[in-house]
Amino acid sequence: MNPTLLSVNHLAKRYGDQTVVNDLSFHIEPGECLGVIGPNGAGKTTTIRMCLGLSEPDGGAITYFGDRHMPGDALTIKARLGVVAQMDTLDPDFTAAENLLVFGRYFGLPDRVIRERIPQLLEYAALSHKADAKPGQLSGGMKRRLSLARALINAPDLLLLDEPTTGLDPQARHLMWERLQVLLQQGKSILLTTHFMDEAERLCNRLLVLDHGRKIAEGKPRDLIAEHLEPEVVEVFGQGAVPLAQEASLQALASRIEVSGETIFFYTRDNQPLLAALQAWPQLRTLHRPSNLEDLFLKLTGRQIREEG
Repeated sequence: MNPTLLSVNHLAKRYGDQTVVNDLSFHIEPGECLGVIGPNGAGKTTTIRMCLGLSEPDGGAITYFGDRHMPGDALTIKARLGVVAQMDTLDPDFTAAENLLVFGRYFGLPDRVIRERIPQLLEYAALSHKADAKPGQLSGGMKRRLSLARALINAPDLLLLDEPTTGLDPQARHLMWERLQVLLQQGKSILLTTHFMDEAERLCNRLLVLDHGRKIAEGKPRDLIAEHLEPEVVEVFGQGAVPLAQEASLQALASRIEVSGETIFFYTRDNQPLLAALQAWPQLRTLHRPSNLEDLFLKLTGRQIREEG
């Protein structure tokens, strides 16, 4: 059997009096994508930094490939990792092809091997026509795909992607998802942090939900939705919608009611009686849909806005 690619056990990190990662444990098996979701300040990026040896844990253990420990075996481990950070780290003075060439040399790969891989990686990233373009001449989506191609130059066993589609428009994001799906179909393993719930549901076999540095849920996306949520949601919005949250006749038809801004969310196991009752308010708009990961995220972590940091 192949060893567990990454095992994190009772990880902890403190900055002064603030605990940002608190007794966190998880693992990644070969061929799976583990998504890490949570609000700002939940500890996602700090966890990634510790997994990459960029930040020293205050407790716990990080083990790769069965018997390699971070940070003690950092060089050996990093030779088998591919990393896409939140921020663009491409060299602006090099072309797309040169960025791949130079990065491959950091791993000690022979130029012959790197030059063989460059056309394949540019094609994979849909950037063959941009081989001679510098990053400043590329769109945001192109830069992110080039960063992903660069992370694959050493044929890594595990990819760590920290919010890889942040800042991209919907078309660019969908193309990035397509590229990541190709990797998963090839058997690659991915640790992915994201703020996009549709991204998590599309790509991830399992999800880890963090809040205040702690794991508050873990499992397959559809299993988590079934465990924590009613199956159906009726959204009601429009002028005068909010007072309906206090309407006794509607409360009796919903398992749970939440208000966010000018929208009421009625969570229910049977939407038909509720939809029929709402016809008494024809001026309001309604949307009926299945529960999704965004509902799960908001139930577990709250609807209040968190600031960065």
